[in-house]
Amino acid sequence: MERISVLSTRNLSSKNNQAFLNAEITLLEHDFIKIETLSFQLKSKPDLLLFTSQNAVKSVLENAEVTNLKNIPVICVGSITRKLLENSGFKVLETKEYASELAPIIQEKYANSHIAFFAGNLRRHVLPTAMQEANITFDEYLVYQNTENSTKINNNIQAILFYSPSGVNSYLKQNTISNQICFCIGTTTAEALTEITQNIVISNQQTIEAVVLQCINYYRK
Repeated sequence: MERISVLSTRNLSSKNNQAFLNAEITLLEHDFIKIETLSFQLKSKPDLLLFTSQNAVKSVLENAEVTNLKNIPVICVGSITRKLLENSGFKVLETKEYASELAPIIQEKYANSHIAFFAGNLRRHVLPTAMQEANITFDEYLVYQNTENSTKINNNIQAILFYSPSGVNSYLKQNTISNQICFCIGTTTAEALTEITQNIVISNQQTIEAVVLQCINYYRK
């Protein structure tokens, strides 16, 4: 039986690499997206912080104002983002796995808050639109930059692991998808593939580990 080959569109931890090795699955890796943190300066002191990604948190942790920011409560998207925030000393009030789930909570519970929204250059419009619709005061800060880092994959692969819509776009710049199974970290990433393929499997949690496990379990059947 031919050994399964899988491509991860970002480099994985040694633990995840070992998981594929234990499952006797060949793993190829390439960071199809490069992340650059950007400096920023607060326009005014907010009373609530909003994060939608770990990359935004990592950028804020490098900022000179980080000690003061840790005194301000936080709402965020994603359990992994929450974990990073709490491990870094922030107090998190609300977490949802998707921005669309967090939007009505912001409108209902935090309409009178002055929010600082930390985002990347490819952020979606869901939360800014929700805040504008509810006339919520917010300042948006561009704190990291996504840059495509596409490369041609010449190996014969049976599956591809995707973690963001930008990763999908970067991969497709130099590659095509035919009959490969695409394992996605969430519905937003999967949506970027709906016109390309129907061979999509969405992980049951929005974590890299969940995507890896979903892929391994798929080929254990």
